[in-house]
Amino acid sequence: MKKSFFAFLLISNFIFAQSKGLIAEKAMVVSAREEASQIGIDIIKKGGNAFDAMIATQLALAVAYPYAGNISGGGFMVYRKANGEIGSLDFREKAPAKATKNMYQDPNGNVIPNLSTDGALCVGIPGSVAGIFEVHKKFGKLPLKDLFEPSIALAQKGIIVTAKEKEKLDENRAIIVKISGDKTLYNKTFNVGDTIKYLALANTLEQILKKGRNEFYKGKTAQKLVDFIQEKGGIISMKDMAEYQVVWRKPISFQHKDLTIISMAPPSSGGITLAQILKMIEPYPLNAFGHNSEKYIQVITEAERRAYADRNYFLGDPDFVKIPQKALWNDKYLKDRMSTFTFDQATKSAEVSHGEVSVYESDETTHYSIVDSEGNAVSVTTTINGAYGSKLFCDELGFFLNNEMDDFSSKPGVPNSYGLVGAEANSIAPRKRMLSSMTPTIVEKNGKLFMLLGSPGGSMIITSVLQTILNVTEFNMNIQEAVNAPRFHHQWLPDEIQFEPQKFDQLLLETLAKKGYKINEKVAPVIGKVDAILVLPDGKLEGGADFRGDDKAVGF
Repeated sequence: MKKSFFAFLLISNFIFAQSKGLIAEKAMVVSAREEASQIGIDIIKKGGNAFDAMIATQLALAVAYPYAGNISGGGFMVYRKANGEIGSLDFREKAPAKATKNMYQDPNGNVIPNLSTDGALCVGIPGSVAGIFEVHKKFGKLPLKDLFEPSIALAQKGIIVTAKEKEKLDENRAIIVKISGDKTLYNKTFNVGDTIKYLALANTLEQILKKGRNEFYKGKTAQKLVDFIQEKGGIISMKDMAEYQVVWRKPISFQHKDLTIISMAPPSSGGITLAQILKMIEPYPLNAFGHNSEKYIQVITEAERRAYADRNYFLGDPDFVKIPQKALWNDKYLKDRMSTFTFDQATKSAEVSHGEVSVYESDETTHYSIVDSEGNAVSVTTTINGAYGSKLFCDELGFFLNNEMDDFSSKPGVPNSYGLVGAEANSIAPRKRMLSSMTPTIVEKNGKLFMLLGSPGGSMIITSVLQTILNVTEFNMNIQEAVNAPRFHHQWLPDEIQFEPQKFDQLLLETLAKKGYKINEKVAPVIGKVDAILVLPDGKLEGGADFRGDDKAVGF
């Protein structure tokens, strides 16, 4: 026992030794790659605002981080302007018009393995390019030329392969080649230090810059994309592309102690689920329990279990489904939900379910946080869903296609790729947006900007954001310590707590197991990759870039 505790201490001390975040006086961008963060900051230095930097960073991630960065996926943006005005943009992908509720099932009603995750049939109508143009139209200061050209140059110059990127490429190469063909750019072994040039992507970006939004949705680029998808067995049409629209939505906003938390509304489940968990845990003295202590883990786990059961049953695209938000946030309802919890014994997930339901969501998403020199804040999570999306790479256009259709419930009650179990609310329908766990979040304290953050991680996004907020507000960590701290996750089904391996004391895990909690340290070597910015008391900005990836904060 002593040995395991000392090993735990050594690991903890190593992590927390790397615990000072970058401090900047005026502006900051934190993203999955240094190249993208630098491009975003350069735009602000040039006189652009956070929204200009959002566009430039999104494009740069499409080049530098094809694992999840994209122009062929979608996402959500939550913003807070310097004057306190808040809002959000939904540029989530949509199902094609030919999509059907049972399209991933065989004649007997069984879900066909991999049909909703690999290849052209799982591609949703992309929203990222529409999102970029919509943000620029409403908030942009600099001309689009200034925002596109750095990423075009980056694609032409090429990206240097990092150790973590090589690992991802090696792990996915066989399936990428199988789906995309042996002539694909990715049919070779890349080593650390190699440069990958994306000349086709540079050309695509040039065409979009030259001809505007319509080039991607109605022009030659759209036609090439649709022809490619259909040739590979997909169902997206030119009409689907031409009809795609983004939606400005009212963000989820709620109080937690002295904080106002602003997060994404459906079709993101992030804001509502985050609110439910924070409201359920509010009566408990988390600080007195201690960080990642037995009682702390129990309270968080039991609140997560109940909130995810609700998420999976009630939430979906609000344009298709009536979501009982007020009922889900009702104090009495949430108190009743937690009334069956006792510190003596784990609650069984079967006891808190709303019926036989089940869904799964991918963890290969990416988040970036931006604060500009005027005080505008932008929190954006964007995705092509799986690792390299559908694994289908369009060599002519230079990018991977998403596999976002897997975020629907292929069959209510059957888990998706993230193990999430969905119900009728998130079933497939033409032109419907699929439910997401993406949780771009901004936190105010005493009416002022305090923190912004988000994470990739599929179903683990919400719990990663939750724990990072609590690390700062309950345990007085700086933002880098809060991001670095070991994380755990429960999502109702499967009924287990996932822990980052070898980051928690084994004696603690044994004690939890004796209380009936199923412990899993194998499934999730990484739980989220949080990129966050904290506003310090003196007004300076501290960036927290997650060491679990190549993430980097850049500021001035």
